[in-house]
Amino acid sequence: MYMGKLETFEAFLVGQSPQIDYSYLVLALVISAILTYILKKVYIKYGTSLSNRKLFSNNFMLLTITTTLIIMVIKSSLALSLGLVGALSIIRFRAAIKEPEELAYLFLTISIGLGLGAGQLMVTLISFAIIVSLICLRGIILKKKENRDLSLIISGKGIKLEKVVEILKKNCSNVYIKRFDQTEEDFLEACFLVDIKNFKKLEEIKEALKKLSKKINITYLEKSLI
Repeated sequence: MYMGKLETFEAFLVGQSPQIDYSYLVLALVISAILTYILKKVYIKYGTSLSNRKLFSNNFMLLTITTTLIIMVIKSSLALSLGLVGALSIIRFRAAIKEPEELAYLFLTISIGLGLGAGQLMVTLISFAIIVSLICLRGIILKKKENRDLSLIISGKGIKLEKVVEILKKNCSNVYIKRFDQTEEDFLEACFLVDIKNFKKLEEIKEALKKLSKKINITYLEKSLI
């Protein structure tokens, strides 16, 4: 009797074949591409990440389209679903995600693919519109409140964060620490958003920081170019 049940279950798995609506498949892939293109523009304009947002956002479309395709293929097949679990168990995601915002946008792109792949078109569109509207509103409010002209990246060995902050506060009207990493080898990398009144202050900051260490690396970036 046990063997009979096992054979019945195996026949159920083998006999299953996903029923795909090809017209909806094309529609879902097109919509996923459009939504992620919009999301890319929103992320570049309103994102606060210090990494290269243009380069990072190029992954959105591929990730969303792939998720949409996978969900549409496996949603009506238990066998394919179980196979996907096994396949994903050997995949390791090794991209260096240093900022929570990057991870949040990746989850959003995956959510778009899940919604469209599952056939929840209106739910996905309405949710996307609300989320993007909130992101834009937050970005507009933050831009009105903030006056941060430059991003300053400082890295080097044997540098104390307290000394760096002390120098910046003396020469900048506003100083905000964005990211801070320090390895076991005493190598420091810190990112700041600073408001500097003139170029003379840039030179003064550079000379003061060089006194901390001869091997210090200093990079200034305009915020809009990040």
